[in-house]
Amino acid sequence: MRRLFIIAAIAVAAMWACSEQKPSADEMAGRTAKLYYDYLVEGKYDAYVDGFFQPDSIPGVYREQLIANAKMFEAQQHEERKGIASVRLLRARADTARHVASAYLLLCYGDSTREEIVVPMVEHKGVWMMK
Repeated sequence: MRRLFIIAAIAVAAMWACSEQKPSADEMAGRTAKLYYDYLVEGKYDAYVDGFFQPDSIPGVYREQLIANAKMFEAQQHEERKGIASVRLLRARADTARHVASAYLLLCYGDSTREEIVVPMVEHKGVWMMK
């Protein structure tokens, strides 16, 4: 699954590279962070978990626990705020020398409340991933 996810991320990067204007590192990091949180909202917990940078491979049992935690987080948000209705990218700032970025997302909840979060990102082999 992780390989498929990385291939999809590289394909998205290639499509942006073929466009007239190449997006900045800020834009790439921000869009990728939003994509990961969209996966969470859509219930694609495995894709969301695969968006986290793991310098080494992790045991399958640990990965399953991370997926279970994502499900519990989403259930809690649904119980407390009627779920995350949408995710918006506000801005992102990348440090290309250190291959890190901060993406600022706005979580819009079903009960009409909103919360701004910061998602730390790291670029690994050309792919932006969550820290």
